[in-house]
Amino acid sequence: MKTLLVTGGAGFIGGNFVLDMLAQGGWRIINLDKLTYAGNLDTLASLRGHADHRFVQGDIGDAAQVQALLQEHQPDAIVNFAAESHVDRSIDGPAEFVQTNVVGTLNLLERCLAYWRGLSLDRQDAFRFLHVSTDEVYGSLGPVGKFTEETPYAPNSPYSASKAASDHLVRAFHHTYGLPTLTTNCSNNYGPYQFPEKLIPLMVQKALRGEALPVYGDGRNVRDWLYVRDHCRAIQRVLEAGRTGEVYNVGGDSERENIHVVKTICALLDQRQPLADGRKRESLITYVKDRPGHDRRYAIDSSKLQRELGWRPAETFESGIARTVDWYLDNQAWCNRVLDGSYRMERLGGA
Repeated sequence: MKTLLVTGGAGFIGGNFVLDMLAQGGWRIINLDKLTYAGNLDTLASLRGHADHRFVQGDIGDAAQVQALLQEHQPDAIVNFAAESHVDRSIDGPAEFVQTNVVGTLNLLERCLAYWRGLSLDRQDAFRFLHVSTDEVYGSLGPVGKFTEETPYAPNSPYSASKAASDHLVRAFHHTYGLPTLTTNCSNNYGPYQFPEKLIPLMVQKALRGEALPVYGDGRNVRDWLYVRDHCRAIQRVLEAGRTGEVYNVGGDSERENIHVVKTICALLDQRQPLADGRKRESLITYVKDRPGHDRRYAIDSSKLQRELGWRPAETFESGIARTVDWYLDNQAWCNRVLDGSYRMERLGGA
């Protein structure tokens, strides 16, 4: 059994990844998460008492803690999900994003490099540091074309700028020091356990309550939607067989306008749980002032990942969004506990 250190493993994507890996078996997971507003131990509730899962509350920026975990548990690989991830929050407070995403990642790399250098040669060869990033580092696309691994970086928000910086640090540690790194850049994730500041769970919760559904600008910003479990399978495949020093784009091949996403959620909820007053939820859609620096379109070309490692998304947008809506309907207790904190589904990032 191999040991995996997962950072940010109580968040949305990290939590799903931990659950999937432990369900498959073969890994012992050390799960380090700071438990900021988006980290949620309820996501990991099914793992209480699991012999192969150890949760540790902590910060990737804490050098002493990271070093101690590496020495104690001797991981065979590290998967770094730990990040501040919401564009709107980065507009209101960019410094926290730089601290976690840039300074924190640098600290993690430095501690991992020292640990890796102390391993035997065969363990050095097998070791991997996989950094999970975003397609937002590439900037904004016009009406045609897709991001590839060769697309120049052009981040347009404090969030994407901080993630771009962390990506460059990971690349530099491979080319300068030989650390066996891998980077994945994914499109917009959705699915179970997503914090409700993001578009899909926010719209589900507001629509269930019969509240106004705020859509930025004209609603025609385009994103490539990736079901989170498909993303987790991609990360596992890159961890298993990716070439060190390489970048792999992960996309869902599901470009949709934001307004289409919201209308689809409305229709699914109308079918499953109609409003008591008989209104159609599309009538709740309200167009609001666009957020600053809102990229118009993202689209990911994941052909490298498909060609080299044989991964493909299992879910279409239609199947994935139906699964997602059903999950939120079946897990309102989880949603209500999440919303017991400081976030009340108010608009962020209007600065």
